[in-house]
Amino acid sequence: MSDPAPVSTDTAAGLLATARALDAADPLRAHLDAFLEAPGVQAYLDGNSLGRPLAVLPERLAAFVREDWGTRLIRSWDEQWMALPERLGDRIAEVTLGAAAGQTIVADSTSVLLYKLIRAGAAAAAAGDPARTRIVIEEGNFPTDRFIAAGVADELGMELAWVRPDPVRGVTVDDLAPELSDRTALVVLSHVDYRSGALADMAAITARVHDAGALMLWDLCHSVGSVPVQLDACGADLAVGCTYKYLNGGPGSPAFAYVRHDLQPQIRQPIQGWWSAADIFAMGPQYAPTPGIRQLLSGTPPVTSMLAMQAMLDLIAEAGIDAVRAKSVSLTDFAVRAADELLAPLGVRLLSPRDSALRGGHITIGHPDFQAVTQRLWGEGVIPDFRFPDGIRLGLSPLSTSHEETLRGVVAVRDTLVDGS
Repeated sequence: MSDPAPVSTDTAAGLLATARALDAADPLRAHLDAFLEAPGVQAYLDGNSLGRPLAVLPERLAAFVREDWGTRLIRSWDEQWMALPERLGDRIAEVTLGAAAGQTIVADSTSVLLYKLIRAGAAAAAAGDPARTRIVIEEGNFPTDRFIAAGVADELGMELAWVRPDPVRGVTVDDLAPELSDRTALVVLSHVDYRSGALADMAAITARVHDAGALMLWDLCHSVGSVPVQLDACGADLAVGCTYKYLNGGPGSPAFAYVRHDLQPQIRQPIQGWWSAADIFAMGPQYAPTPGIRQLLSGTPPVTSMLAMQAMLDLIAEAGIDAVRAKSVSLTDFAVRAADELLAPLGVRLLSPRDSALRGGHITIGHPDFQAVTQRLWGEGVIPDFRFPDGIRLGLSPLSTSHEETLRGVVAVRDTLVDGS
């Protein structure tokens, strides 16, 4: 490799001054102190994979063990836990999804809920019109989405149609249109691309899918909690999202599912468990589903894993999702600028949209050496994540990340590239 192009120390100093000015003017800066300290971590830039725990969480978990579980014991099911999947779903809907009550529920993992809704949605569309035998999905969507869609297609005797957009720009209406027809049953897309951070036009795409007579399912894993979502206003049919990224629910925290009110009587989810029975304690010989969003439940809800996200939802509600989005845009704009000035001279490419209106809460940068760079960074307490083949994602969780921390991460990438040259 040839010697890297020199980077002026004046450039880094100017960026540091800018970062500190942005942090001083940040109306959400007080929320930075709401999260637990992470000893040895210089820059945590992976909040789009696993959000940091809130400082109130250890005592809340201890109180749960002492009181709700330890003292109330099984009585807590009747007192609060039975209703928790719907109550918490409504809270997520109110704070982050732009959705009315009674349409969102917290239940299983993202994978399980994707399976339930992809299968239920495709089957409902085919029941209304047997000619609808195609499930449309993006070729580069997250593996779980693609794998589950392929499995459901096999189960139902359907076929997959692949959308192949520009990987940086993400899916547009024009990309999708050629794959829509009177044979389309269901379209499955991510609102924010897990690689580039490209933000899809939910309203326009959903309208185009509906024009074709099909149902629309949105994967919200990389947008919920960082990008305002308007499921009701956009007319979305189905949606699934995780809670361990920007909702800070912790590793393995359960996902949520959204089903539009008027669609709920038309779907039948495929994992018929006792928790979605019309009379849960009848223990009868035949399964009869309960009406409404509760029909998406199967087994006993993971109550303990629902605890952490509740404090984060309170924090987002206090800040306001629009203010969270404004901070996110400021962080990613600054990260792009820092990458341009410090990393582009070293051959690093921007793999995300430059226009902040077209991206979510993370950016991705590319370089052939980034897999090795990421391993070194982790050892030094700088934590982005690597995505094959050569991308580093900088996940900038708005309420827990500062501009100065963002710059520390970019500078560390620069220094590691220079040292490794």
